[in-house]
Amino acid sequence: MKQPNKKPQQKKIAPRKTFAALGEKHIRRVRTICMALPGTTEKLSHGEPTFFANKRVFAMISNNHHNDGHLAVMLPAPAGVQEALIRDEAEKYYFPPYVGVKGWVGVELRAVSEDELGFHITEAHRLMAPKKTQKLR
Repeated sequence: MKQPNKKPQQKKIAPRKTFAALGEKHIRRVRTICMALPGTTEKLSHGEPTFFANKRVFAMISNNHHNDGHLAVMLPAPAGVQEALIRDEAEKYYFPPYVGVKGWVGVELRAVSEDELGFHITEAHRLMAPKKTQKLR
């Protein structure tokens, strides 16, 4: 007796993570680093988590803002650093809209390690935090 043709079982594939779900993981990475720095507060600004050292912004999340495809944190950089980072590692860094002209750099969260991210956020905090807050470190 001939067996009926059975369709091969298809392998079950987990649904792809949505951009928003992936974004939450990376936002937690940024939040953990930022909130460990003295004098840091978090508020929503333009619909995205934004981190302040007293009243000065030092980190802004960009989670596909205006569908730009970036899952990033935007940070101020010391003079000359923005240009060098973008030139040397364009897969990790980009010129962000609005704040790029003021020397800020976009850091692609999917492309940087914890150490790189921690370094850049700490430097941004150092640049923007009042000197008395920096002494608390």
